[in-house]
Amino acid sequence: MARRGAQLAGHATLVDCGPLSARHGKREPFRDVITDIENNLDLQQHKPGTLPRHAPYLHQRTAGRIGSLTRLIRQAAITAITAISDGTERITKPPSTPSASTTSPKPTTAPTLAPEAASPAHQTGKRL
Repeated sequence: MARRGAQLAGHATLVDCGPLSARHGKREPFRDVITDIENNLDLQQHKPGTLPRHAPYLHQRTAGRIGSLTRLIRQAAITAITAISDGTERITKPPSTPSASTTSPKPTTAPTLAPEAASPAHQTGKRL
């Protein structure tokens, strides 16, 4: 197995890059990445445009790191598919999110990726 991993690693180059900025002039590269990721989600009831609307929150939550963003969205999508018992497959943002620290990957006051624990009427999707 180790040989196979080394062989695969030899075909790729690790590119170390810093965080992606939320804005670059009039462009919004972070929002563009979110849109591209969202366009590739295969969730039954997810409404296109939902995640790009939350770009400021996602940028703060991930510190602009694409790897953190993709892991967050991937985990939310997996949980939406496998853990939400009402058949809803979509990703939503918590209704109110306190300011998150960029040094803490999971702020203690911010909602986690777990489904909403309120009432069944509030279990409408997977929270980021």
